[in-house]
Amino acid sequence: MSAPLPTAPAHPFAAELRGATLRLARRLRLEKADDELSDGQTSVLAYLDRHGAQSPAALSAFEHVSPPSMNRTLNALQEAGYVDRTPSSDDRRMVAVSLTDAGRAVVHETRRRRDAWLEQRLDELSAAERDVLAEAAAIIRKLLEA
Repeated sequence: MSAPLPTAPAHPFAAELRGATLRLARRLRLEKADDELSDGQTSVLAYLDRHGAQSPAALSAFEHVSPPSMNRTLNALQEAGYVDRTPSSDDRRMVAVSLTDAGRAVVHETRRRRDAWLEQRLDELSAAERDVLAEAAAIIRKLLEA
């Protein structure tokens, strides 16, 4: 019995869009204020900046990693001076992880660098191309919210 013939994709540009977005995300991740931080560590810092203090369990769930893996991440971030762990006054087994001033500064500088890199590339495009990308950004957000 022969294998079924492949069908033409409904959206032939899907693979190109996937590849382009992955390469863009990878390139933006290179723009960090601290090159020693892993992508996971940078993500945890950014999450804490956006959402405030969190439990290690909440951070594990957000990052889709095991609690021991998150504990290693938090140990490294605490050693670097980017996060603090504060025991709960109600339950000493619980801790809240929060950004230090140094951690907040790293997050903000990383965002500034990423924005600057992207702004420089956008400046190289025509106004019409920038308009298309603005529309595409809104559509990509819609895809993510679906």
